[in-house]
Amino acid sequence: MMINKKVDGYQVDSDIKSFPNQGLYNLDSDLIKNVAKALDKGDFNLIREFLAPLHKADIADLIERFPQANRHKLVIAAGEFFTGDVLASIEEDVRDDLLDSLADSELVDALVTLDVDDAVSVLEDLELPRQKQVLKAIPQEEREAVEASLIFPENSAGRLMQSEFVALPASWTVGNTIDYMRDEDKLPEDFYEVVVVNERYQPIGSVRLDKLVRARRPEILDDLMRTDIKTIPALIDQEEVGYVFEQYDLVSAPVIGADGRLIGVVTVDDVVDVIQEEAEEDLLRLSGVSGTDIYRAATETMWGRFTWLLVNLGTAILASIVIYQFDGTLEQMVALAVLMPIVASMGGNAGTQTMTVAVRAIATRDLNMGNLGRVLGKEILVAVANGLIFALLAGGAAALWYQNYPLGLIIGGAMIINMMTAGLFGLVIPVVLWRLKIDPATAAGVLLTTVTDVVGFLAFLGLGALFLL
Repeated sequence: MMINKKVDGYQVDSDIKSFPNQGLYNLDSDLIKNVAKALDKGDFNLIREFLAPLHKADIADLIERFPQANRHKLVIAAGEFFTGDVLASIEEDVRDDLLDSLADSELVDALVTLDVDDAVSVLEDLELPRQKQVLKAIPQEEREAVEASLIFPENSAGRLMQSEFVALPASWTVGNTIDYMRDEDKLPEDFYEVVVVNERYQPIGSVRLDKLVRARRPEILDDLMRTDIKTIPALIDQEEVGYVFEQYDLVSAPVIGADGRLIGVVTVDDVVDVIQEEAEEDLLRLSGVSGTDIYRAATETMWGRFTWLLVNLGTAILASIVIYQFDGTLEQMVALAVLMPIVASMGGNAGTQTMTVAVRAIATRDLNMGNLGRVLGKEILVAVANGLIFALLAGGAAALWYQNYPLGLIIGGAMIINMMTAGLFGLVIPVVLWRLKIDPATAAGVLLTTVTDVVGFLAFLGLGALFLL
């Protein structure tokens, strides 16, 4: 659809079905500018024309790009294009702000169109009093399903699952199954397989839809079903769910309660979000950041980073105390002060490499107590090899620079010691934190920096004091 319209002095001329990104996704700078102009002029009809060809995720991105003061106005302008799916796709920090500006009636209208798992993800962001108020306004059937899901802990499989699914006995034929799915009006909008259950409503197998539609009507589900299904306990963490899906290439999996009865289904579209969320969370925590901060207020971002910067200040003071113990040594040989950052930074970088690999390996279950010894040996070997190479490079450069060959040996020896320490503690610290039930991505970085700085300065200045003065 072509739009060529003049709104109070500005010209809009865009093919809103073919943006310059060649259809990869329908959000570009021209669209954002045009929507902003239309919003300023109050032309809601034009805004809806822009939104009409966009995917729900693109509309969500568009809302995120606008300043906080204009987001609710854009939601009003969007009209019927602001659906529950759009609300569920909005980044969490932006959604929290937007929920405060939405009336309860607007929120209810959006929620009733969502699957239970998506509705729960929105509702759990509300304060408890408002959450209860909104729930009362939702039709009873949907409300009961949502309340049943909210019973489970946050970030658990019970929160992630869909309560709508297709579960049938093994004795049913393909014909019975197809007729049932054609006639039943309460099936989920999207599903990939039929869960086969026994008389106790426990999952015993599954039949994928592609296999179902290819089978003859008289065939029974018992002959078609896969029995090697992976069931998901409702109380396990969503990170565990992501691991199971990744490990076994699942498209969906049944969720069971404590008694083994089927209570829901987790599908791959939700698990993809979980995998991305968990990977992003680990990456950000390694830097001492709790969220993306892109859409947060400056004060909230500042305080979110303040804590870890304060901890880093404490560790830096500890390293400074070590340096202070050698102030007399530094006064006698200024070259030591010039060169000691090299030792500390090389150790810190080497340790960070090992730590990053270790944290990710723990998250993906590639590192465990069974192979810890082998991996530790490998990391120490790598650290020693790199330490020797960089000891020769740094030591040789220092010796030639200052025409002091003992100084070259000192920095080379300190480099080997610190890089071995970095390789050892870069692996040991995450493993110890993991065994203590502490997220290694949260605290490993600070601890490792402290170790490499202290050991690096102590080794370099200590060797210098012993052999150069």
